[in-house]
Amino acid sequence: MVAAAVLLVIHFVPFYILISVSFKKQMDLSSRWSLPNYFHFENFALALEKGGLLQALINTFIITLISVILIVLIGSMAAYPLARVKSICNRVLLSVILGVMMIPPLSVLVPLYKTMVAIKGINTYWGIILISVTYNLPISIFLFTNFINTIPTALDEAALIDGCSKISVFYKIVLPNLKPVTASVVILTGVYVWNDYSFQMYILQKKDLRTVTLAIGSFFTENAANLNAGAAAALLAIIP
Repeated sequence: MVAAAVLLVIHFVPFYILISVSFKKQMDLSSRWSLPNYFHFENFALALEKGGLLQALINTFIITLISVILIVLIGSMAAYPLARVKSICNRVLLSVILGVMMIPPLSVLVPLYKTMVAIKGINTYWGIILISVTYNLPISIFLFTNFINTIPTALDEAALIDGCSKISVFYKIVLPNLKPVTASVVILTGVYVWNDYSFQMYILQKKDLRTVTLAIGSFFTENAANLNAGAAAALLAIIP
């Protein structure tokens, strides 16, 4: 019980400091641990106006929603034959997918950027969505494959006897049983896409295409930093 309370306090500390800093003036040099005796709401106005946080939230929501839908659909459809067809090729393919998950995404940033420039994917929704889907498909396929392995093949066979095609078996029998793992995939990939910064920083260079992370990062430059407005933007960004 004590350990749980300690962990709760540790996890709450960043939010406490975030709230404290977001309501202080930029010239307030008091400790970040101390709450202000006033409320400086201009930080939030600055986050919405200068940072373009409202448009950034809309952009992030669109990118995350479309990416997660594609990740779930493509991942589950790809996992179904991998789980049902027991062959050496499928085992090798699953091993490759597992290996791809271990590759640091930023290690291929330069060739990826050159490719996106060549196909005119810079400063487009579809460009960042393509990257988000591509880098999250391995974990999606891996989770779906392992879950489908737990579903009895007798259900597929019974549906085929009743006249269903293999596609119908997937959509009518298998897919409805994937709700638990689908929730896990949605949470894991949704949080990753929503919080992504590195890829979005290079692909989405126009101000009107900024996402939440880029909008918050705009308050921190080489020459100046507005920690208070950045904290206010971060506080607004975690509300959804």
